[in-house]
Amino acid sequence: MKVLEIAKPGEVRLIERPVPQPGPGEVLLRVRTVGYCGTDLSTFRGANPLVEYPRIPGHEVAGTIEQFGADATSDLSVGQHVLVFPYTECERCTACQAGRPNCCQYNQTLGVQRDGALAEYACLPAEKLIAAPGLTDRDLALVEPLTVGAHAVARGQATEQDTVLVFGCGAIGLGVIAAAASRHARVIAVDIDDEKLALGEKCGAAESINSLTEDLNTRVAELTDGHGPHLVIEAVGLPQTFRASVNLVAFAGRVVYVGYAKAAVEYETKFFVMKELDIRGSRNALRRDFDAVIEMLQSGSLPVDEIVNRSTNLAGACEAMEQWSASPQQVTKIHITLD
Repeated sequence: MKVLEIAKPGEVRLIERPVPQPGPGEVLLRVRTVGYCGTDLSTFRGANPLVEYPRIPGHEVAGTIEQFGADATSDLSVGQHVLVFPYTECERCTACQAGRPNCCQYNQTLGVQRDGALAEYACLPAEKLIAAPGLTDRDLALVEPLTVGAHAVARGQATEQDTVLVFGCGAIGLGVIAAAASRHARVIAVDIDDEKLALGEKCGAAESINSLTEDLNTRVAELTDGHGPHLVIEAVGLPQTFRASVNLVAFAGRVVYVGYAKAAVEYETKFFVMKELDIRGSRNALRRDFDAVIEMLQSGSLPVDEIVNRSTNLAGACEAMEQWSASPQQVTKIHITLD
């Protein structure tokens, strides 16, 4: 079978490997669609400290069940289309014991700490497969990245009384916007690209701000009667947006960081105390976040055709990664189809 491998920073290639056989408790999955994640781009660029090379990427996965291994128990059946829950949990660390396995100290995400599923076939634990009736393979492969945003909204405890400002209208930011809007919060999207802001509005943002052409502080003050948003969710990962989140949020507000800055961030820390802020991180997602996103996609409320703005087959996957690295601003989501 054909497999995509990131051999080392800057080098991606197709290789041949034998079709794997499912072990006890595993399922052989015929992979249909895989989404490229920003984590995969970081791996390609050599900027992901969690990765060892060579590495097979791929954790945004849709596929068809081909075969059950010994002792694999599941309500699913051969031929069923499913998506993959790509995280592991140790069940012993403090996070797992607290009911938050999404941030398990020893988590291994597909395609990051262990090889992923960007291959024609993959063997996965039966309990990590999720059915979502009515969704296409494209929809199924989009669930996981949207859950990252949905989990950030849950971490921020967004309600219908809140104004939520979201930094970034990439795939993760769009998930944030959609999830906050589904809770009937008022959402303000911030980006530097008008097309991405328009897509953010289609996902549920009530207002949008182009911080490249508009004064961010002034516009936020205008839209919030000078108070600032109740909740700010940062999905960009830049020092300036990390700081702006704290500066803009209302007194007694909440800040959630789902992006992470690649450089050290200096803060005016007085706002932490003066505003009595709740500042939270958000990592991966819980199973209930998957259920929430599946329900959103089943409702047909999301502009999936526009979120996935590039698709190619496995033969074009290497070139797609290289082009994405050269022009990241042109990409919201790339899907690799393996049919």
